[in-house]
Amino acid sequence: MRTTRRAVLGAALATPALAQDWPTRPVRCIVPYPPGGPTDLVGRVVAMRAQQELGQPLVIENKPGASGTIGSAEVARAAPDGGVFLVNASAHVIIPHINRAMPYDALNDFTPVTNMAMVPLVALVNPRLPVRSLRDLGDYAKANPGRVSYASSSIGGAQHLAAEMFKQIAGVDIVHIPYRGAGPAIQDLIAGNVQVMFDSVPAGAGAVREGLLRPLAALNAHRVPVYPDLPSAAEAGFPDLVISTWYGVWAPPRTPAAITERMQRAVAVAVQDPEVRARLAPLGADPVADSPAAFDAFCRSESQKFGAIVRAANIRME
Repeated sequence: MRTTRRAVLGAALATPALAQDWPTRPVRCIVPYPPGGPTDLVGRVVAMRAQQELGQPLVIENKPGASGTIGSAEVARAAPDGGVFLVNASAHVIIPHINRAMPYDALNDFTPVTNMAMVPLVALVNPRLPVRSLRDLGDYAKANPGRVSYASSSIGGAQHLAAEMFKQIAGVDIVHIPYRGAGPAIQDLIAGNVQVMFDSVPAGAGAVREGLLRPLAALNAHRVPVYPDLPSAAEAGFPDLVISTWYGVWAPPRTPAAITERMQRAVAVAVQDPEVRARLAPLGADPVADSPAAFDAFCRSESQKFGAIVRAANIRME
């Protein structure tokens, strides 16, 4: 018994020392999606600067599959020694509400580190639709139930949930047309095959400049720099229609606070770097870098919000 107690005490003392020395080797950052997507891009831009603060490389590893759950599950099972982190989007807290057969608990099987950045969504319509505001869209949809369709890049993504949120708040019936990616969805919106899309700020910016799409409002608490003249959701009469895509960092469960806090500080320095902010700007990303405690509370709040939308719309993974 005496030996066991000494072993336990030794392990307890060793953990803070290990955390204080961290990192002593390259750190893996798993992105559970293919290369080139927005999560991958944000993760790489931030990691390139954050690794300078840590003194060790942050190595991005893409492990796609099963809507991000394969790569995420690896982090949930990993040792809490700071050797691996998860870089994921807001889908991390959405997918569990759509797919009940999850290999982990998204809130309790990870240690929150920080929210790197948020990307607001914008309501876009084909210019041939006779509406110029969110209120107009609601009135038109009520007068034409089931005749207005909206596009999304995937089932259960932020674009899909934003449209369902609008449906619930406005009390309208608009039809969901899911696509495999935002590109084809935007093209069909421009062609008029669908009439509405709630997409990330930069996605349709080029088409808006060319007059091919009309923005109605930013689904944000405040106006966004890309569209300075565009009203926020609150200004448009929909104060509860606030929804963003966001990109966070998580560690395995029971990772020491000294490690997560140091990683958070490195990310905070990175997202304030002018060069990093310049590279994030075309993505419409608004840097955050909140504390682990604040990010934990944010994840739980977002999970509740998204869960309520999913249940009301009866969304299920196909």
